[in-house]
Amino acid sequence: MSRKPIIVFEGVEGSGKSLHINYVANHLKKNKIKFIKIREPGGNPDSEKIRRLILNNKSNFHKTTDLLLYFASRNENIEKIIKKNIKKKIILIDRFIDSTIAYQHYGMGIDLNFINSVNKFLLKNIKPNFTFLNLVSKKNMKLRLSRRKKNNRYDKFKSKFYNRVQSGFIKIANKNKKKYLKINSNLDISINKKIIISMIGKLI
Repeated sequence: MSRKPIIVFEGVEGSGKSLHINYVANHLKKNKIKFIKIREPGGNPDSEKIRRLILNNKSNFHKTTDLLLYFASRNENIEKIIKKNIKKKIILIDRFIDSTIAYQHYGMGIDLNFINSVNKFLLKNIKPNFTFLNLVSKKNMKLRLSRRKKNNRYDKFKSKFYNRVQSGFIKIANKNKKKYLKINSNLDISINKKIIISMIGKLI
């Protein structure tokens, strides 16, 4: 195997991204292919501390504070995990830079130039090679969130917010279609599993 891509799974709450990334991780493990799997926010012990702070239902941060906490979590992953493993292992990421743009810009209205500037500073030359964008209907998102044993504060926004975020994701993907695959998460799980694993085979 010659390529060690950075592969990202994006989407709103209840879109199946975490389920799909776990399918890929199990597939790689079964085939004895070296990889690491991280998530945002979180991914390493210090980032997980930030994650608990962000998602805590008792937290009530200003939207800019939220953004800066996400950046802090990302920087921990970049410095402690991604830089050490890039080009050595496949890197699977559950949420990355597109989530920041979709949620904090399209969802909350924070200036896009500021977000891009900080991302550029943190990432330097690090770029995702491919992104699976998981899309879900309003009905299925609500149903899946209602089935969760525990919801965090990002699971509790109004439908209009998630609509803006998902539309933002689609706008991002449409700007660079060759590096994105839109996954219809309303379909049967087995169908999407085959689609995703097939694409993974092409990427690695």
